[in-house]
Formats: sequence, C-alpha cells, structure tokens
Amino acid sequence: MDYDIIVVGGGHAGIEAAYAASKLGNNTLLVTGSINNIGDMPCNPSIGGTSKGIIVREIDALGGLMGKITDKAALQIKMLNKSKGPAVHSLRAQADKETYPKFMIKTLQNLQNLTIMESIVENIIVNNQKIGGVVLDSGEKITSKCVILTTGTYLKSDILIGDSVTPSGPHGEKRSNHLSDQLKGLGFNIIRLKTGTPPRIARDSIDYNLLRKEPNDLERYSFSFDEIPNYDVNKQVDCYVVNTNSETHNIINNNLLRSSMYGGIATGIGPRYCPSIEDKIVRFNDKEKHILFLEPQSNVKESKYYNSMYLQGFSTSMPKDVQEEMLHSLVGFKNAKILEYAYAIEYDAIYPTQIKPSLESKLIENLFTAGQINGTSGYEEAAGQGIIAGINANQKIRNKEPLILKRNEAYIGVLIDDLVTKGTIEPYRMLTSRAEFRLILRHDNADLRLRKYGYKVGLIDEKQYNKLLEKEKEIKQIIKKFKETKISKNDLKKYFDTDKSYLLSELIKRPEINIHNLSELIDTESYNKEALEEVLIELKYEGYIKKTYQQVEKLTKAESKKIPSDIDYDKVSNLASEARIKLKEIKPLTIAQASRISGVNPSDISCLTIYLKKEYKND
Repeated sequence: MDYDIIVVGGGHAGIEAAYAASKLGNNTLLVTGSINNIGDMPCNPSIGGTSKGIIVREIDALGGLMGKITDKAALQIKMLNKSKGPAVHSLRAQADKETYPKFMIKTLQNLQNLTIMESIVENIIVNNQKIGGVVLDSGEKITSKCVILTTGTYLKSDILIGDSVTPSGPHGEKRSNHLSDQLKGLGFNIIRLKTGTPPRIARDSIDYNLLRKEPNDLERYSFSFDEIPNYDVNKQVDCYVVNTNSETHNIINNNLLRSSMYGGIATGIGPRYCPSIEDKIVRFNDKEKHILFLEPQSNVKESKYYNSMYLQGFSTSMPKDVQEEMLHSLVGFKNAKILEYAYAIEYDAIYPTQIKPSLESKLIENLFTAGQINGTSGYEEAAGQGIIAGINANQKIRNKEPLILKRNEAYIGVLIDDLVTKGTIEPYRMLTSRAEFRLILRHDNADLRLRKYGYKVGLIDEKQYNKLLEKEKEIKQIIKKFKETKISKNDLKKYFDTDKSYLLSELIKRPEINIHNLSELIDTESYNKEALEEVLIELKYEGYIKKTYQQVEKLTKAESKKIPSDIDYDKVSNLASEARIKLKEIKPLTIAQASRISGVNPSDISCLTIYLKKEYKND
C-alpha cells in the first residue's frame, strides 16, 4: 500500500493532521492503536482555558475541527477572565467524554481521502535521510511520501502508581516499544517526560450539598466562527469547587515517599504549571489549602465509563490506599467511591529544537512531528501543532512554501517558535504571558488574523471566506460611523459629568461606557454582534494596540533578515562559544529567531548581522 501522508496516532494532534491532510486532497492513512480512542480525553474533560481557548479559535479560523466538535459536545461553556481586559479573555468548555470522540470518529470516517487503520507503528522507513513510510508491529510495511508522528504519551510509556511501574499507554492500552529507540539511533535527542491524571469519582457517591457550585455563564458562546450558538444556557451541567485541608495535607506529607515522584520511581520531568497534588503541597507548603474543581465527564447517565466526576487539581501518583485516604479527607467526599485511580505516566519525546518551524524534522526529510512527542502538554497545544503539520506535509508534497505563523500572528506561532527556538525540558504549556503581542492575539479576532491563511492553503471554502470579507467590511463601516457620530452632552450626563459632546469613537474609550449602556445611546441591534465587539475593543484600546503594532514592525524587520542555510558559524568572528554551539544546533531562519535563542546575546547578534552584510551583500 502506498499513501501520500501517513499520520501516526489518533489523539488531538493526529486528528487535526489527518483532517487537514485529507481535506487538502492527499491520500491519507491514520494509524491508531484503537479507533474507539480517536479523540479520547485521557486527562481532564475540557477544551480551552486561559490562552488555550484562543488556540482552539485559531484552529477553527484555519479550518480545523476541534472548535466545531467542542461546540457540539459541550456540557458547559464559559468565558474566562471577563473581569479583565480582552487580551486574556478565553473560552473553556466542559466537553462530554462520551460524545466528543464519537463526533470526531464520525467526521473522520466520512472524509473521502482518509483511511483509518488499527495498528501500532513500531518503526519508520528511512532511505538516505528521507522518510519512506512506516513499519507496523505486525511487520507490514506501508510506504508514503510524508509521515506525521503524533504519538502522544505512547512512546515507551510507563504507568506509575506508588512503587508500581506498568509498561502501558493510558487506560492500559498497548504502548509503542521501539519507535523512540529507532529515532534515537537516527540521531534524535530523546527526553523523558511525565504527566498525570486525578482519580475518577462515582457521581452518586459525592455529597454535593457540602460543595460550592460554580455559576454558569448566561451568555451563549461558541469556539467555531461558522456556527451561531443556540443552546439553552439554563440547561448546562454544573461544576463544583472543593478545597484541600490540613488533614489532606498531613496524609500527603506522611506518605510522601510512597508516591512515585518522591519515592524515586519516576525519572521523567513533570509539567511545572500543572503539578501533582503532592508536588503542590511540597512546593507551596505555606498554603493552608488548594482549590480543586469537580467536573462532569459525560451527560450520558448510563455511560459505562463516564458516569463519574473528574477532580481537577488532584493529580497524584500515590498508592491506591493513600488515594482513598486523601479523597475521603475532603469535605463532601467522606463516602466517595473511586472508579479509576489516579496515576502518573512517563513517556519518551524528542527535544524540539530538532524540528523546523514547519514542524518538519531537521534530520529526516518529510518526517513531521506534532503534539506531545514535541514536548508539549495539553489537547489544544497538540491540536494546534497537528493542523500545522498536516498543512505543511501537504505543502511539502506540492513543492509549496510552508505555512509558518509568526509570533505576532497567532498563539500557535508563539507555541511552535518557543519549541523550535528555545526547546523545553518539561511538558510545555501555553500561557498568555508567553505571548508578547497578546493584545492583538485575542479570542475575538482569530478569524481576522488567520482565516485568510486557511483559505490560501485550501481548508477554508468560498462561503467561509466571503463571510470573513463581509465582517471586515462591516467593521470598517462601523468605525467610520463611530468617528462621525456625536453624542450630545445632555445624553451623557446620566453616565458622567460633562460640558461637551463626544464622538462615539472617543466615548468608547471612557471607562463608564460599555456595550450595555452603549445600547441606550445608539441602536446596537442593527450591527453584527461580532463586528461591533471587534470595533469596541479596537477603539477602546486604540493607543495600546497602536503601540503593539510598532513593536511588531520592529520584529517584522528582524524577521525579514534571513540567515542563509549554508552559513558557516565558525567563520563568524567574535561569537561567544555558547552562541556558536546554539546557532549550529538550532539553525535559525532569521535574525529575529536567532535573537530568541537562549545563550545568544545582543553582542552575538551584532557580530552575526555584520558578518551577513559583509559576506552576503546580494541577499
């Protein structure tokens, strides 16, 4: 059998890669250990969150799947950080773990150019440093032009509970035993990472009367730009909050050495920003309590697997008997029954500076990687890489330029640039603080930023593109009208003291005016809601946005200064030794990327710039 593109792994990265590759006309094969686990959420039953929700919107803007399927399977959806500025607004949905993967599987099975196969890939075929296909655990060879590895946590993975180590993937599934060893033999630097998951609790064994209910949003939202949300806000499922207490902390401290992490069993490095509960107790020993969120996994009451609640923030690798004690110490959980014990999982990954910004490997041509194999943590980070890998595998086959999103264009761009430029020794999680241009990388404008790229590569159709053009046109018309329309001082006196009239464009900047009282001054119902929201943000933060674009202009100039692929860094005079080593290793494409490499200082950039001007005068 011969394919254009083979995608290895059916997690969130693999789904987006396979979807993009097949939608763009490539004969695509998705190889996964179990078809039923496509779109599985082995950890928390949610999509989105701070900064992560913006990634989901960006995936949708490019033409991907995650946002659309989340909207269909959402049990609850809310906007985070509403009391703060628009730069940190982000959607988070509780997704149904029963229906989310079903929607995903059905969507993929209906794709014309996609074949799904249940198997384990144990090796890749490499000829003269170029990919040739994959080898299954059965020994069968399947050839292809490109391969995208989205292996998640399955590379030589081990499940850790106390002093017990079980060679296994999540949920006791078969792991990949040999692929990471082969990658190491091909020259890849392999690192060992760790993540974990909390216990699942029987829904009817919890005393909800003792817990604090988290209020639902009463406004409708959607991740996708293509659908109008019409769900009943009053029928969303409830989430609850509970805190750890002194008894919980004492149990953990008294059994610390029995955990895999502190007992010396674990060797992989865990996520800094999503630590286990025992790690929180040790690192933040001055805290009297830690907040935990109780989240439903499914709305299918009779579900065999998901008639349970997920206790976010209670991830642990403690032995099962200690987990029981810890859980029963929580208020409302005295009689709680554990359906699935918490565990940590260790797995192999590649050090991500060995991949290009296109997500193609630097070592093996036409081999792409996406998701946790690149050192990331989270469904959204994986999916964001997956769609880029799928797009760029298509671009490579068709001899087109890769789609590389810049740091000022997308959180996905920040994510990939951080990985390939700085690397990571722990599971990387996207944070708003990582994006220096976050004021222009907002939830509301992801379509304005990226939909044209989706249209250009072929994932966005004419209807979707025309809708974008109409939105852009309406935004311009509203801004023009707001800059021409005056509101009299008499109409404004109910909001603030004034002796003058205001143009609407000036009025928006005042803290007293928001979208709600604006409707008392003008007919807001006559405007497209999304376009109006965009205008209000653009006008209110006009000065800050203008300053951000000035910073972007400096970055753009630096990004335009290309570094030739044949440069010999040994010939660049006065480079620091560390800078020389790092530049050789990472092979930055531009001066801007070189300046972001850890260990490369401004003086090194000056030396490099001078050398390029001297040796590459015609470039």
